[in-house]
Amino acid sequence: MDSFSEDFRAGLHDLLRWRRDVRHFRSDPVPEALLAQCLDTFNLAPSVGLSEPWRILRVRSDAARQAALENFRAANETALAGYDGDKAKLYAALKLSGMQDAPEQLAIFCDETTAKGHGLGAATMPEMRRYSVVSAITCLWLTARAHGLGIGWVSVLDPDRLARDLEAPHGWTLVAYLCLGWPSENTTTPELETKGWEVRAPSLKIESR
Repeated sequence: MDSFSEDFRAGLHDLLRWRRDVRHFRSDPVPEALLAQCLDTFNLAPSVGLSEPWRILRVRSDAARQAALENFRAANETALAGYDGDKAKLYAALKLSGMQDAPEQLAIFCDETTAKGHGLGAATMPEMRRYSVVSAITCLWLTARAHGLGIGWVSVLDPDRLARDLEAPHGWTLVAYLCLGWPSENTTTPELETKGWEVRAPSLKIESR
């Protein structure tokens, strides 16, 4: 297809605006078929050297979820200790994880040792494999949002500890811990902005060299 319709482009722009980091979820389960449809978008994602290095662990057991939650709580306490004054008070009031509510939780890893792709592009920039995983996560995120689902990316974690707790294979590096489910509220404004933590830049600055 050479081009898309104006309606499609407008819809895509709306989808990008609605792709928010969700922390508040309803407990309603996500149908298996819908989850599979969203995860299938990984097969459409670009990857360096066509290495497809993403690896997904679906975190379902009570023990695994509790380990992840305790990991978050420990890391969150450490992070809080790095702030003081009003910023510490504001940080303590932020909801930075939907782990107690989200019906689906996914640990997304990068297989740093994969032979697929024969090292093309990754020999000079090995981090490209991880960037490829992020690209795949973006595909998942947009697809989920298009179906009314929300995703929250939990980054306040000890990645090595989580990999051990989930018994991830050697050579897998954690890229993202995702909470997925039905948002309990919908907004196009990032929560960190509404809570006064930070504001979005008014415009993109591009420099020339």
